[in-house]
Amino acid sequence: MTHSGKAKVTLPTDEQILITREFDAPKHLVFRAWTTPSLVQRWWAGVRGEMKVVDIDFRVGGKWRYVMLAHGNFDVAFHGEFSEIVPNERIVTTEIYEGAPEPAPGQEVINTITFHEHSSRTQLSLLVQCPNKEVRDLIGSSGMEEGMQEQMDVLEDLARSL
Repeated sequence: MTHSGKAKVTLPTDEQILITREFDAPKHLVFRAWTTPSLVQRWWAGVRGEMKVVDIDFRVGGKWRYVMLAHGNFDVAFHGEFSEIVPNERIVTTEIYEGAPEPAPGQEVINTITFHEHSSRTQLSLLVQCPNKEVRDLIGSSGMEEGMQEQMDVLEDLARSL
């Protein structure tokens, strides 16, 4: 399928990564694909593996956990907690990579995802707020961008099909 383009990745501050991507689908469908476990199961791994676990308790204070079996035959796991949910508009959640030591309270990565619609197309913005520059740079050097680009292509295909 044809995709709306690549996600743009910028570094607004020493502690932030901003990812923006346009989708050829209305925001309620992109939001649904982002928040429904059976749909996350279909796009989150991109083309790099398969999802073993997609647990989402989608409410403020609810927790989420994703585990992907990467093609290299190792698990990649993340978890977090929702602190803000505005349906079809905004989600704020912590994100903790399970392959690193558990961060101290208040030192978690905070993701803010916003969904804006114009002419049945969705502009998704994902602001990754890191506790410091070192964590931001570690995320940036992890291969995150390449995997995220593939993931976003699969997400767009899925949202368009809903």
